[in-house]
Amino acid sequence: MRQIVVKVRGKVQGVFFRVHTRDKARDLGLAGWVKNEPDGSVKLEAVGEASSIESLIEWLHQGPPLAHVRSVDILEERETAAVSEPKFSIIYR
Repeated sequence: MRQIVVKVRGKVQGVFFRVHTRDKARDLGLAGWVKNEPDGSVKLEAVGEASSIESLIEWLHQGPPLAHVRSVDILEERETAAVSEPKFSIIYR
C-alpha cells in the first residue's frame, strides 16, 4: 500500500476538481480526502494500491474538463498499512 499527499496548482478551483477527484479516487478504490487551499490550489491525500495511486497521479495531471493543471507536486510519499474500508471524501472548510 502507498500513501501520498499531493498539491495541484493551476485553474483547479471553481471547476469541480474536488468532486471529479473524489469520484476518480473512489473508482480506483482509494481512501483519503481532497480540499481547496487558500492559495487557490487543491491538496489531497490518497491511500491504496500502488497501481491505483499511479493512475490517480496520471489523472491529476489532466484533471476534469474545465480544469487547467499547471503542476502536480507530491509533498509526501510513504508505504503504509492496508486500508480496510476505502473511503475518499471532500473536506469543506
